[in-house]
Amino acid sequence: MTGRRFFLLLGTLLALAGLGNVGSAMAAASDATAIRQVMDQQQAVWNRGDVVSFMHGYKDAPDTTFVGTGVRKGYQTILESYRKHYANKAQMGRLTFSDFDVRLLPDAHGEVRYAAVTGRFHLDRTAHGEAAQDDGVFSLLWEKTAEGWKIILDHSS
Repeated sequence: MTGRRFFLLLGTLLALAGLGNVGSAMAAASDATAIRQVMDQQQAVWNRGDVVSFMHGYKDAPDTTFVGTGVRKGYQTILESYRKHYANKAQMGRLTFSDFDVRLLPDAHGEVRYAAVTGRFHLDRTAHGEAAQDDGVFSLLWEKTAEGWKIILDHSS
């Protein structure tokens, strides 16, 4: 192989390796965008007063966990708690999320199946006939499933 062909082959291989990195970066951006889209959808359906659709962002599994003033385990348990505490649109109020930080968590092979998301929430609502505001922070553990990104652990305070 002549020197010229060697350098042409080496350059081609390096360019292809660089495309792999670009592909990984694009996949990471796509995953982060997908998670943010789920949260945007959750915010929109919450603000319409739809708790059931809000829960579509959570994985429907017995080990899905919500940590707030207590620990609730299981999709159905979490849904029932939301229904009890936010029985109507006035009690649900208007929800906004802010200050997102999405951290993708690749495994040893570089595959991303989990992500940690932190941020803030603000809720303007009517509680027991009086105007109320709730502000807090959240940390969410997400799993990439066949149905898309789903929350498997929610710690909101």
